[in-house]
Amino acid sequence: MQGNDTFPDAPFFRDIADGPGTGRAIWVHAEDGVRLRLGYWPLEGAKGTVLIMPGRTEYVEKYGRVARELAARGYAAVALDWRGQGLADRLGRVPSVGHVGRFQDFQKDWAAFMGALDALACPELPKPKAFVAHSMGGGIAMRTLLDGAAQAAGFRAVAFTGPMWDIELTKPMRLFARIVAGCGSAIGLGKLFVPGGSGETYVKEADFEDNTLTRDEDMWNYMRGQLVTEPELALSGPSLRWLSDALAEGRAFAASPPPELPGLVFLGTHERIVSSDAIRAMTQRWSSCELRMIEDGEHEIMMHGPEVRRAVFDDMIAFFEKNGAV
Repeated sequence: MQGNDTFPDAPFFRDIADGPGTGRAIWVHAEDGVRLRLGYWPLEGAKGTVLIMPGRTEYVEKYGRVARELAARGYAAVALDWRGQGLADRLGRVPSVGHVGRFQDFQKDWAAFMGALDALACPELPKPKAFVAHSMGGGIAMRTLLDGAAQAAGFRAVAFTGPMWDIELTKPMRLFARIVAGCGSAIGLGKLFVPGGSGETYVKEADFEDNTLTRDEDMWNYMRGQLVTEPELALSGPSLRWLSDALAEGRAFAASPPPELPGLVFLGTHERIVSSDAIRAMTQRWSSCELRMIEDGEHEIMMHGPEVRRAVFDDMIAFFEKNGAV
């Protein structure tokens, strides 16, 4: 499957992705003109396609090894560069700031990607009926579920890893963040870093010891090596506007009825980035959702060691197949 005049080929860094050799990428435009990137790994004889919805700071190539795990189980894969990150258009005054005008804009990205997949459908990349959403991608996915967009697009089962249904903050820090982010955005400073924000991306700045993402050093080096090799993919701290809208979405999710589609959530017992309390609260209310706790797991469940990854992907695929997502 090649790009065309409507969806031209986009750069794709195959070597750092370490995914199936079929990987490619195309440019896609949202309805407001923002240029996005869609990456995909077709698979001959695929049972189906899994849509991967990345988290904040992430990009298509980071999910190359995830696509490899899915291909080994008979699934093609698609991943997305959301607006403001990866090779999609950067929206902040400084390109390294993780900024979005408002979180609802991510739904324009979702619609654009679904339209592109419909237009480019081929036997090696069947229309996806299941997705796995990580971190911020889990927040975007929850909004598509609550608004009915995922159901309307034909999705039958959803999986999440460390979904951002709220951010992990102490009560004093939450109050401070809400005031500072809200006021900053209101007076036109929404594109600035949150206080204490860094111009460097986390995996290049932090040490492996006690990092908040993974206990597996090989996967840590995989993530770090990608950004050393292709630094234009890197993104640093979020903007005030991003933080303000992220906190508002967390409050909205807590007040909303749960989705109707079957869900499966993986949560590390050592999660320190998103709110474990918010995840537990949602899964307790969501009668068709199952929660899997990963012992000693950090935030990046799909980026842990081989044994964890094997168990997670086996469980995920069994869940998708049980719910008719093939």
